[in-house]
Amino acid sequence: MQGLINEAELRALDLSGVRSILDVGAGLAQMSRALARAAGPAARVVAIERDPRQIEEARRQAAAAGEEALLEIRAGSAEDLPLRAEERGTFDLAHARFLLEHIPDPLAVVREMVAAVRPGGRIVLVDDDHELLRTWPPLPALMHAWETYWRSYARHGCDPLVGRRLAELLHDAGAAPHRVTAVFYGACRGMEVFDPVVENLRGVLRSAADGLAEAGLFSADDMRSALAATEEWSRHPAATIWYSLPLAEGRVN
Repeated sequence: MQGLINEAELRALDLSGVRSILDVGAGLAQMSRALARAAGPAARVVAIERDPRQIEEARRQAAAAGEEALLEIRAGSAEDLPLRAEERGTFDLAHARFLLEHIPDPLAVVREMVAAVRPGGRIVLVDDDHELLRTWPPLPALMHAWETYWRSYARHGCDPLVGRRLAELLHDAGAAPHRVTAVFYGACRGMEVFDPVVENLRGVLRSAADGLAEAGLFSADDMRSALAATEEWSRHPAATIWYSLPLAEGRVN
């Protein structure tokens, strides 16, 4: 799934002339390395991640791929980026994906990203609007589980629909929005990527199942039924799933 989404996003980006990239909330840094490869050997990439387990695994994966030299991975918070004073205001591009939906104050993160980019540089935000998921034939059991899952974000003060307001966040942070698009990664039954896309969705719900049950939002039995219905639905010869990730880009004046 990472490879599929990374390739789709890279097709939507223009990295010509980009020589320094800040990737915020990098996770396993797979996209950070993809950005480095796409930008070319002269590019410098700094990946920021706060979770020490993610950092350890990111470094292991980079080493296994022989790509340690492609990037520098730093531990730190997206709301208070671990940048030296002389680095602030110098990056050509700041990028974040699947991050803002998990932050109670996403504007604070985007402001930090704007402060890290040079005049004329770019901010690229890619994040979820979970209401965009669609299936055909209709799969009400899955959609009920999915909506319960994403609405549960509110318990943590987070916005699962933040993707629809990325341009607003750029504007409010002091960058000028100049482009919006979407990264599409749906599939139908006849495509090679169909099974991984469906299994990724099932995996998200499985990982959330215990928390939803403990909160009294969605019982374990109901989740098992939803997952079983999804597995049965996936065998339909015309089964189709659509999902799009909003992308917004702004420039720093």
